[in-house]
Amino acid sequence: MKKIKTTPLAPQEFEVEQISENEANIVAYPFETGYAISLAHPLRRFLLSSSVGYAPIAIKIEGAKHEFDSVRGMLEDISDFILNLKEIRFKLLGGATEAEITYNFAGPCTIKGGDLTNNEVEIVTPNTHLATLNEDSTLNFSIKIAQGIGYVASEDTYDELGEGYIALDAYFTPVRSATYKIENVLVEDNPNFERVILNIRTDGQISPVDAFRNSLEVMYAQLAVFNSEISVKAPATIERSEENPDLKRLSAHIDSLGLSARSFNCLDRSNIKLIGEIALMSTNDLKNVKNLGKKSYDEIVEKLQEFGYEVGGDLADDVVSALKKKIEAL
Repeated sequence: MKKIKTTPLAPQEFEVEQISENEANIVAYPFETGYAISLAHPLRRFLLSSSVGYAPIAIKIEGAKHEFDSVRGMLEDISDFILNLKEIRFKLLGGATEAEITYNFAGPCTIKGGDLTNNEVEIVTPNTHLATLNEDSTLNFSIKIAQGIGYVASEDTYDELGEGYIALDAYFTPVRSATYKIENVLVEDNPNFERVILNIRTDGQISPVDAFRNSLEVMYAQLAVFNSEISVKAPATIERSEENPDLKRLSAHIDSLGLSARSFNCLDRSNIKLIGEIALMSTNDLKNVKNLGKKSYDEIVEKLQEFGYEVGGDLADDVVSALKKKIEAL
């Protein structure tokens, strides 16, 4: 008679196969049949969608008014220059999440990614071509670089870029590819267990292992809602935990407000995670959030009102106390 299980086998073996500086295989086994793909597929999605990277979000070029303009003495027109710039991968130094950097070049010269390295930013693709200048030509430009996830269209980057700036589509994701394969592995006399091999390749902004670690943190954070919102009262019976309705609503993530990308990004970059954090702020505090323009401010106030609350509004003392504890625990 075969042994009857009451719990699935938990994998015990974990290996990292470093292929190159920017590529690695993450290997784990043994999984029960079907379990490997159940974990590998969402991890791949998180790697591609939630890994934090850096990208230029706006550029101002002396002598150019729009992206279809040209600069005297530069071989590339502005549209080609911008396409080349998007191929260059930046990494801000010192823990910075935003930077505005100015560059000045004089021809004749060929400008590559490595020429943009300074004490504020590291270029992880130094050989990428940017522009070619003829003799007696100059190129002066400023770039705004930001930290983010995924893809953000140019119209959603900022409310107010500043005079002369051209907004850019931003592709932040530092993970170039994430693939997996499932292999059978023998456990005792059973050949039906599985091993997952997750291949991760990055652009150099982040190591494959750090990207994998971050994707795990995102997955845990997404699953944590089930720990906080439900409790098991009896076998096979799941009931929602009792909580003050206001506290429960104000403890929701700012995602629940349905904000535009630009408004959400401003709050997220200022580490504002819960709706209650906005409700506890004064109007001046909200207006002073970094890079928050009037349009985004008005949208946040309106969305909060639709949610049933006001910026700087009156909340019950017990709700304020409990909410502050939750915010401190983040």
